[in-house]
Amino acid sequence: MLVFLSAKLTGTISESTYVAATLIELLHTATLIHDDVVDETYQRRGFFSINALWKSKIAVLVGDYFLSKGLMLALDTNQIGTLKVVSTAVKEMAEGELLQIEKSRKLDITEEVYYQIITKKTATLIAACTTAGAYSVDAADDKREMMNQFGTYLGIAFQIKDDLFDYEKNDLIGKPTGNDIREKKMTLPLIYVLNNCEVKERKRILSIIRRYHKNDKKVAEVIEFVRQNGGIEYTHRKMIEYKNKALEILEKFEDSEAKQSLKELVVFTTERKK
Repeated sequence: MLVFLSAKLTGTISESTYVAATLIELLHTATLIHDDVVDETYQRRGFFSINALWKSKIAVLVGDYFLSKGLMLALDTNQIGTLKVVSTAVKEMAEGELLQIEKSRKLDITEEVYYQIITKKTATLIAACTTAGAYSVDAADDKREMMNQFGTYLGIAFQIKDDLFDYEKNDLIGKPTGNDIREKKMTLPLIYVLNNCEVKERKRILSIIRRYHKNDKKVAEVIEFVRQNGGIEYTHRKMIEYKNKALEILEKFEDSEAKQSLKELVVFTTERKK
C-alpha cells in the first residue's frame, strides 16, 4: 500500500511500481522468517512459523531464497535504483537488530540509541516502501528525498506505538503484556523514567529486569513504575511529534486521493488498537 500510494502521490503508477511492491514484499517476508529464527518465535500471524514446522535450518534457507528472488527480480527488470534502496534497508535492519541485542545485554541504552535502533529496525523498511514508490515513477530527487523522510517519520511513529502496547492494557487480556521487559528490551517508556528517577530507584528497576524479567509479578511492578512516573505520557507525546512531522511533509504535495489516503494511514498508525 505504501509503495503504490507513494508512487501515485509523486507520479503515475507503472509496471515498475508493481515490481517495486513485489520486491518490498519479498524482502519483508524474508526478514520476518529470519526474525522468527532469531527471536525463537513459533507463531506468525496466528499460524505456525516456518522454524516451528521445519526447524531453523530450513527457515534460514527459505528466508535467503525469498531475499535472492527479490534481488533477481530487480536485476531482471533493471530496477537498479529500487535495488539500492532495498539493499540499504536490509543492511540497516541487520545493524539495528545487532545493536538492540548488544544493548539488551548491557541495559545501558539511551534515548538517542533507542531512536537509532527503531530507525534502523523499523523506519528503514517503511522508508524503503515510500522511496521505492517514488523511484518507480521516476520522481525528481527532491520528491524521493521527501518520501524517504516521510517514511522514516512514519516508521518511527509506528514503532513507538508498538512499544506503548507493552505498557498499556491489552483489549484481549485486559492487562499490559510486558513482553519487551521479559526480553530485556529497553524501549522509550522505560528509558524515560530511568533517566528521570532517583539513582536508588534506577538500580532497583534495572536489577529486576536483569534478574527477574521472567517473573510476572516483577514485570508488573516495572510496568506500574513506568506508568506512575510519566513514561506513557512522554512516549505518547514523542509519537505525536513524529506523526506531525510525517503529516507536514505530505502538506508539501498537492491535494489528491493518494495524499488523503497517506494522511489517513498516518493517523491509523498512531491510533490503532493492535
